[in-house]
Amino acid sequence: MRLLDDIIGKEIIDSSANILGKVKDIEIDTSINKINFIIVTKGKSNKKFGSSEEEKIPFEMINQIGDKIILKDDLLDLQERINL
Repeated sequence: MRLLDDIIGKEIIDSSANILGKVKDIEIDTSINKINFIIVTKGKSNKKFGSSEEEKIPFEMINQIGDKIILKDDLLDLQERINL
């Protein structure tokens, strides 16, 4: 799928322009063809974002997809919403 190929590898930034990492994979509900989560591999420079090497971000939290993927929330709000 072209959309998936376009998303994987893109850099993820929050609404305050903090770089969170890059999209490693996408979790899809194939029964309804809906993207549920983007799976983010954290960059070496961002240890504040969760405690594991990867985090799942609900697709609904995406504000814009362009050269980078911009989230609706900043890092602190994001951590609260996905319980990091």
